[in-house]
Formats: sequence, structure tokens, C-alpha cells
Amino acid sequence: MQILFLYFQENSFRKIIQYIKHFLLSLLFIFPRENIFAQTSINDHSQNVITDSGTSKFFISAINILGNRHTKTYIIQREIPFKVGDSLLRKNITATLLQARNQVYNTNLFTEVKFDSIPQEDSSLQINIVVRERWYIFPTPQFQLVDRSLNEWIKTYNADLNRVVYGLKFAHYNFSGRRDQLRIYLLNGYARNVSASYSAPYSNTKLTEGFGVAAGFTQNREVGYKLNYNNKILNYKKNGFVRNNFNAAVGYSIRKGFFKTTNFSVVINYLNIDDSIISSKYNPGYFNSTNNKQLISDFGVGVSYINTDNNNYPQKGLIYSYGINKRGLQFTGSINSASLYGSFAKFYKHKHNFFSIVQSSALIKLPFEQAFINRRAIGFGSLNLRGLEVYLIDGVAAGVAKYTLNKKVTEFKIPIPFKIKSLPYIPFKIFVKTYTDVGYSYLSKKYDSRLNNKFLYTGGFGIDVVTFYDIVFKVEYSFNQLGEKGLFLRGKGGY
Repeated sequence: MQILFLYFQENSFRKIIQYIKHFLLSLLFIFPRENIFAQTSINDHSQNVITDSGTSKFFISAINILGNRHTKTYIIQREIPFKVGDSLLRKNITATLLQARNQVYNTNLFTEVKFDSIPQEDSSLQINIVVRERWYIFPTPQFQLVDRSLNEWIKTYNADLNRVVYGLKFAHYNFSGRRDQLRIYLLNGYARNVSASYSAPYSNTKLTEGFGVAAGFTQNREVGYKLNYNNKILNYKKNGFVRNNFNAAVGYSIRKGFFKTTNFSVVINYLNIDDSIISSKYNPGYFNSTNNKQLISDFGVGVSYINTDNNNYPQKGLIYSYGINKRGLQFTGSINSASLYGSFAKFYKHKHNFFSIVQSSALIKLPFEQAFINRRAIGFGSLNLRGLEVYLIDGVAAGVAKYTLNKKVTEFKIPIPFKIKSLPYIPFKIFVKTYTDVGYSYLSKKYDSRLNNKFLYTGGFGIDVVTFYDIVFKVEYSFNQLGEKGLFLRGKGGY
């Protein structure tokens, strides 16, 4: 709170920025990374452009791509909405090149992307594209929390180091130079995880189709078996592992244009839990079955649309998605369900470095009578309310809406003291923000809790720090309708 007030006091604010410059480097490695992306200014776009208010055109005589040592040239060309031989209106050149630059940058393969347009003597136009490849290989040690958030780990479990997972993650984010990703996890501790996944978004010659495969084995020492009236999870645990899960997944994607992707997926889980969990003492409705071993199949179809200036921390553009998921081979009973979901986010750029975000997400699950493991709603994925992070709210129909107003207050770069070609400096952008969220989750009265079947609202303000590879650190001071308030810390790879 004090930091936001000091923003309006010039001298104090400068002291804070100097403190942040010296302190942020040590923060970069606190949070485990799942997705690590590139960072560059959205103002890095076309130079030397001749514009015209009429209908005259430029003929594209050449497109030269430089700097891509590992990435295949045709992967970059795939994202450019014009080719050699095309004609572009002179008055639209700047906007067209900026859109092309954003699309290349949003592949998350480069730390910098620059488009230069050079008029030729014959009135044609030569396009030079210079990219700086990011570092793609990350064999990184892992230190993860088994709890849902850092706040829950600290507040509920007093930062107990026995409740952590440690190990090694190997990730290659551009395995063959075709934007394909390989991940391998070897984790131990309070939970175990041995898993691997591979995804290739461009598997055909037209670069319009892709696929993914994954498999793994996990073990857990505790399982949340029920929510109490106060929307806190009740955990079952004893000596040894109480949950074992084998899983395998395959996926297929279609992306014929630039912004919309259709995904098909099949996921199989063989889940074996301690039989006490489904007893009358704990939760016989956990599976809606007397069998503690379940073969669970999920079939999904989803559509996503992403068109923003920066997919990982957007300030302008549109994102939406919708889809359906069918769990089980029947329509009722046990773990069988059908889910419809959708989400929407619109980013508006205003004057004086302000921008705002309008977001909404919703889901519905049929039939309304669901096993406990199928009733996740607010507190999971995009269905969350800032200020209610320490609560879980089950539901078979739920929705949230959010509004955020951000302002960029400063940006700077810290040079790397040793030479790294893919990362010569560490950039920082700092935003202040205020926000408000609302939500609702419906659940049968027999499972009612303090936060179900009620209009929910929260609000707050905070600071976002965006640094290299679009890693985002968030410090948020939130309050809710229960009269509670507190400071929440987050770390994530982009939006």
C-alpha cells in the first residue's frame, strides 16, 4: 500500500526504483518455471517506412531473415501475413509490419524481433527481419510447493519445508528448430512425479497441423477428500503414499490461420487411492463409487483465439477460448460428466501508459449431481478471484468477471556482467494496478458452504514486475467481502 502512495512522491519513488534494481535479480529464481518466454519492447518494429494516404502500393521484392541459427526459417515465415510478390498499401505498411513483428515475437522463440522496410529504386520494398534467439535448453533444479499458493503454504502450514517437492526438470523449448517442446520431470519429496511430454505444433508440410504426447506417474502423500463449510480443503494422509496415478495423453491441433487454434485431446488416468478415502468416515462421494481404483478417460475439443501485442503480458488485443470435455464413457453415475467452458479477455491500451483488462470465465457441468473430484470451480485455473486465493469453492456452474486498470511507471535494463549472446541485459518493466473481481458458483444445497450460491466480490491494488522471457512477479494487496485483507505474492511466466 505504501509503495503505491509513494508513487506520487517523486523522491521516494526514485528510491524505490533504485532498491528494486538491486533487489530483483535475486528474486528471479524464487519461483519454479513452467513456461519461460522472451521479452522485448513492443515498439521494436518497422523502420524507414514510406507511408501514403492514397491507394498506392508497395511491391514486396524480398524478405530477408537473419539471426535464426537454430530455428527453421520457414517457421518464421509461417507467422508473416505477406510473402514475396505481394503488394501492400503504402498507408498500411507500418500497421502491417507491426502486426507481423508481433506474430513472430509471439512464437516465444526470440528475445528480440526487428522489422526493417527498405524502399528500392524500382518502388518495390525489401523487408529485413532480424531476430535474436532465446536460450532454449533449461536443465533446472526444481523446488515446488504441494500447496496451491505461496500464501497457503505460509499461512496454513507455517512454510513447512517437509511440504515441498524437489528434483530436476529438463526442458527444450525448440527441440528441432520447429517450435517443438520436450519436457522431462524427475521429482521427489512430499510427492513424486516422473513424466515426459513432447509437442510439435507444425507436423505437416503446410504447417497447419500439430500433435502432442505425454505420459507420467505421480504419487501423493496426502489427498484433499472434502471441503468443509468454510471452503477449506480437508486432507487425508498417513505414512506412505495414499494416491498413485498413471496417465497418458495425446493431442491433435489445427491452426490454418494466425490466431485461431482447434485442439482435440484424449487423456487416460488410472487412479488408485487409499480405500479409506471413499469410506463413510471421509467421503463416499469422492468417486461416487465403492471402487477405489478408477480408469478415467477424458475426451476434449477446444477452440482458442489469441491476437495480442504480447501473448504473455498483453496490453492490447483479444483472447478467448471455449470447448467441451467429456469424462467417462457413460452419461451419469460414478465419475461421468460433460463440461462446457469458455473464457474471454479484452485488453485496451489508453494514453499516458495506461491500459485496462476486462476478463470473464464460466463453466457448467452436467449432470448437476457430480462426484467430488468433478466439482472443482472457483479457485482452479482461470476461475479465480483475487482476494479469495486461500479458499476453494466447488460448483457445477460457475462464472467470474474481472476488471484491471494498469499503468506502466518505469522501465530499465540491467547489463549482464558476463557475456551471454542470447541475453545481453535483463530488462524490467514496472506497472501499478488496481482491480475488482466478482463471481458466483452454484452447487446443490446438500454440499452448501459459506461461499457457494452467493454473489462474491473482491478488490485490491498491486505492482507487476515484468522481466526477461516475460517472467512476471506480482505483489497484490487484496480484500474480500468477508472483511479479510492481505498481501499476496505470485510468480508466473507471462499472462
